[in-house]
Amino acid sequence: MPLTEPHDDHSSAEEPVVGVPADEEAPPAIEPEPVLPEPVRQRIVTLTAAVLPGLPADEVPVPLRRVAKFAPNRRARLGAPAIAAQLTADPLFRQRVTARVLADAGDLGAAVVEGTAPAAADPVEVAALAYLARPRGWRELIEASGEAVRAEADSAVVAELVREAEQRAARAEHDRAVARVEAEKLRDELARVREELGQLREEARQLARTLRETQSRERKATELLATERGRAARAAADADAELRRARARLAEAEAAAGVARASAKEARSVDDARLWLLLETIGQAAVGLRRELALDPVDKLPADFVADAFADQPGAAPAGPATRARDTDDPARLDQLLALPRAHLVVDGYNVTKRGFGEMSLEQQRKRLITGLGGIAAQTGDEVTVVFDGAERMHGLPPAPRGVRVLFSRKGETADELIRRLVRAEPAGRPVVVVSSDREVADGVRRHGAYPLGADSLLRRLARS
Repeated sequence: MPLTEPHDDHSSAEEPVVGVPADEEAPPAIEPEPVLPEPVRQRIVTLTAAVLPGLPADEVPVPLRRVAKFAPNRRARLGAPAIAAQLTADPLFRQRVTARVLADAGDLGAAVVEGTAPAAADPVEVAALAYLARPRGWRELIEASGEAVRAEADSAVVAELVREAEQRAARAEHDRAVARVEAEKLRDELARVREELGQLREEARQLARTLRETQSRERKATELLATERGRAARAAADADAELRRARARLAEAEAAAGVARASAKEARSVDDARLWLLLETIGQAAVGLRRELALDPVDKLPADFVADAFADQPGAAPAGPATRARDTDDPARLDQLLALPRAHLVVDGYNVTKRGFGEMSLEQQRKRLITGLGGIAAQTGDEVTVVFDGAERMHGLPPAPRGVRVLFSRKGETADELIRRLVRAEPAGRPVVVVSSDREVADGVRRHGAYPLGADSLLRRLARS
């Protein structure tokens, strides 16, 4: 709201004009209130609101008495219209306010009253004090303040425009850099696509060439197939003719075979009679020879003598050498050999246990193998010997199952050497089966007439049991 004043403080309407008779008063010179810049108007209201509570109650106009009771921050904000109107309409109130405001302003107020304003002073503050005090030239001071405020606003606008222009320039530079990077990426991508396109074209040419070659081979294969079909048809006709001839020969052969079977049956009957007579003669000769030589039944076998001469008592030992070879791992072959009369099964203990259940301790390996061999001995009735390296023996082992002999090589001797001694101790012609995947053991016992088998054959036989 613009503040208006009908007359200047230095030419009041109540004072007579000098040189004019008292009964003929000159009319007051009325000048329009200047248009105040908004910062000046707000400063005037703020100054008036600050001194309003300090005025005596009877000097405060009635419209402003309620405003004087407001809090300082609300007084200038809510009472601004009433304060501006009262300053314009009540010169006496304005003078009272001016006196207190000039007292608070100090030197600046005194300078404004004299009509001069310091160059370093705030133009808004100078304009507000000039409006309240209204010294000589106060309108020029307000006008200069307005120009200064407008210039400052224009400078702020220009500064804002410059800042926005700089920001736009920075964004444009950033966008340009991003565009350059994207362009580089697109150029690299284009180069890669061109390279891939060249590769695809080369692959297409190769595929076309391969297709032509394949079609050519297909035509040749079709022609060859037609030729072979003709040959096959001729061969089938020849085969049918040959089949008919073969059937005729087969019929003749079957007739001849019938005659031969009849003759063979008669011959076999004669051979059976001769064989029975030969076996009976051999049996009686063996009984007579045993009686002649006075041979009594024995309770010790050749392996027992080897055990007494070359091995210590049973004990525990670490694992032997690693498996190096295998002969055969078919458990059916092992069953066939154990079915022979008076067969002797010799097992390389640690060679089998390390292959079958090496994750167990040595004691558990020995126990599991010996228990399984006890089952085989009970099923077949054969002699079974298991040999372990005895370099680090343990005493107090549980007794072996019936029919199983457990041997430990003594110090300075390996289980392989003990196995070869057992094989050499057996009489020629007795079936001895040695189970070991060690190639040296297999080759050694084979030279002495034994049957070497791989460790897996025994492991599968134990698993089946």
